[in-house]
Amino acid sequence: MTRELHLNAIYSAAGGNLGGWRAAGSPELAGVDFPFIARQVRRLEAAAFDAVFIADLLAVPDSHPDVIERVATVNDSLEPITLLSALAGVTSRIGLIGTASSTYNQPYTLARTFASLDHLSHGRAGWNVVTSLIDAEARNYGSDTHLAHADRYRRAEEFLQVVYGLWDSFDDDAFEWDAETGRAFRESAIHRLDHAGEFFRVAGPLNIARAPQGRPVIAQAGASEAGRAVAGRHGELIFSGASRLEDAVEYADDLRRRAEESGRRREDILLFPGLSVIVAPTRAEAEDRYEQLVALTHERVALGDLEYWLGNVDLTVHDLDGPLPEFPQSNQSHSSQARIYETARRENLTIRQFVDKRVRADGIVVGTPEEIADRIQTWFEAGAADGFNVSFPSLPGSLDAFVELVVPELRRRGLFRSEYRGRTLREHLGLDRPVSAHAEAEVEAEVAVATR
Repeated sequence: MTRELHLNAIYSAAGGNLGGWRAAGSPELAGVDFPFIARQVRRLEAAAFDAVFIADLLAVPDSHPDVIERVATVNDSLEPITLLSALAGVTSRIGLIGTASSTYNQPYTLARTFASLDHLSHGRAGWNVVTSLIDAEARNYGSDTHLAHADRYRRAEEFLQVVYGLWDSFDDDAFEWDAETGRAFRESAIHRLDHAGEFFRVAGPLNIARAPQGRPVIAQAGASEAGRAVAGRHGELIFSGASRLEDAVEYADDLRRRAEESGRRREDILLFPGLSVIVAPTRAEAEDRYEQLVALTHERVALGDLEYWLGNVDLTVHDLDGPLPEFPQSNQSHSSQARIYETARRENLTIRQFVDKRVRADGIVVGTPEEIADRIQTWFEAGAADGFNVSFPSLPGSLDAFVELVVPELRRRGLFRSEYRGRTLREHLGLDRPVSAHAEAEVEAEVAVATR
C-alpha cells in the first residue's frame, strides 16, 4: 500500500500565534464562539483533514500582567471534551482529539469521558495524554506545587494501564438485547478491573459499552527521556516539536525503536511534527502577510513566552543584550527548556535576539503553495513525518489559505487524499483496532490447549 500523508489541525480559535487574535477578520471572543469554531472545523473536514486537535491548560499562567492582558489565554479556553462533543454533532468524518491531564484527573472519569466521545462521534475520538506543566494548574487542584517530573510520568504510566483496562470492561459482543429472555448482555462478557497500584485503586468495570474504535487513539508529545519512554510504549499519534529536519528524523527513529523494544511494530506509531504556515499565491504576498503578523506580536509578550518556557523566570532583571542565563531545570517541560538553550548556544543569541526571533514568529514557514508543499514532501519522504500538526497563525485567514492553496498542491503531487476512505479516526490514520485484552487472553488459552 502506498504511504499516505496525514494532516491534523491544531486548532486555536484565537489563532496559533501570540498576536494572531489581533489580525483583521478575527472575531472577538473567538474561543467561545461555537458557530465560528464549527465553521472552521467543517472547513477542515471538507478538505479531508484526519483530525482537529484541541490543546488545553488548566489555569491562567503565572505571567506578568503586561503579558497576560495582551494574549488570548482566557478567550480560548473552552473545555476540550465539551467542545469536541458539540463538534461531533455537526461533523461526520473528521477525527476529534482532545487534551486531558493524567495528573489532575482520575482514570475512571477520563476512561468514561473518552469512551462517551467515541460513541457520540461513531469512532472519531482521540486522547492527547499530558502530564500538565505548571504550578498554577496544581493550585487549581488542591496542591501548592506541580508533581515532580518523574513522579507525574510514573503516574501517567499507571493511569494509562488503568484506562486501558476500563476500556476493555465489556467484550465487543457482550450485548445481546434479547427481549424474549430479558437478557441485555452476557454477565461473563463484563470484566472487573480490581486495580491497586502506587497512585490508583479502581474496581471497575466501566459502565459503558466498548468504544467503536476499541480504544480512542492515543496521542502523546513526550520529548524528555521520561516522555519518550511513555510515547514509545503507548503513543499512536506522536506530536513532535522538532523544527529542523535532522532533529525530526532522529526523534522519529528513536520513537520507532522504542516502540519495537516495547513489543510494538514501527508502523504502530505515526509522527506528526508541528507546521505553522503563512501561504499566498506569490512569495511577495506571503512575506507581506508574515510582516503584518510580526507587527501584531508585542515584544513584552514574546519575552513573557520565553520566560514561561524557561519555568516562569523573570528575564527583566537581566541584561537583555547579554547571553541567556542558565536557569535550573524547571519542573515543567524539560525538553522545551533544553531546546531553548540549545538554540541560544548554537546561534550565540542574546536575550534580546532570542526574543526578536519570537517576535519574528520564528518557526513559521512562509511561502507559495509550491514552497510549502516542497517542505512537507521533503520531511515526509525523509521519514521525519507521517503527517503534520498544522497550526494557523490567525483565523480564519491562514486556515482558508492553507485549504485553498496548499491542499490542492499536495493532491496534485499524489501525497494527500481527495476524500475520506473510512469513517473512524483509526481508519483515517491506518491504525489497527485494538483487540480486547480479554479476547487476547482467550485466544492464548485456546492455543495453549491446542498445542499440548
